[in-house]
Amino acid sequence: MIETFPSTIAARLAAIRARVAAAAAAAQRSAGSVHLVAVSKTHDGDACLEALAAGQKIFGENRVQEAQGKWPALRLSHPDLELHLIGPLQSNKAADAIALFDVIESLDREKLARALASERDKGKRLPRLYIQVNTGEEEQKAGIGPKEAPAFIALCRDRLGLPVEGLMCIPPVDEEPAPHFALLAQLARQHGLPAISMGMSGDFEIAIRFGATHVRVGTAIFGERPKTAP
Repeated sequence: MIETFPSTIAARLAAIRARVAAAAAAAQRSAGSVHLVAVSKTHDGDACLEALAAGQKIFGENRVQEAQGKWPALRLSHPDLELHLIGPLQSNKAADAIALFDVIESLDREKLARALASERDKGKRLPRLYIQVNTGEEEQKAGIGPKEAPAFIALCRDRLGLPVEGLMCIPPVDEEPAPHFALLAQLARQHGLPAISMGMSGDFEIAIRFGATHVRVGTAIFGERPKTAP
């Protein structure tokens, strides 16, 4: 039997929600304990409107500049949506990011932490923050190393007073994700952090089994990313 890919964003969302609920039930968790982040990076406002019309409220974007061109107008008609920055954040873009996003999932170095604290000290409201952990210790990938994570969490939360509430990871593409998910969940438990963002289109069910509170799904909802012009 050939498995067909649902043709509309609404149908794909329904299919993913059903899989999230089934994975949560298999892990003896409630479906409401897992939040679906629809990764809308590179997809246009019309695609986001389709997802919003289907009841999706939480979205993930990789780039501040792309999100600035897409989401302010959508917020006017959907003020209850929640926007997550899931890509790397340059320190000089901190002010732009906190003006737009409800959650920044990619806090990963002291310079950025201090830039966020500086904006807070100017009287600006900070979004909720997740620390990105480079569980595979890949040189080309953003994120604090697992061994450095405890000291970095202490710096951000205790010394700088930042609103850190969770951890995020992106496992290496060529490795089994389960050990990485287990490591992130263990770090979150050790530091009393309630939010765990892990798992994408190909492995979110495994992530739910290991305690993910947020799964980031893009392709399985929006389809393949649009090709960029040469």
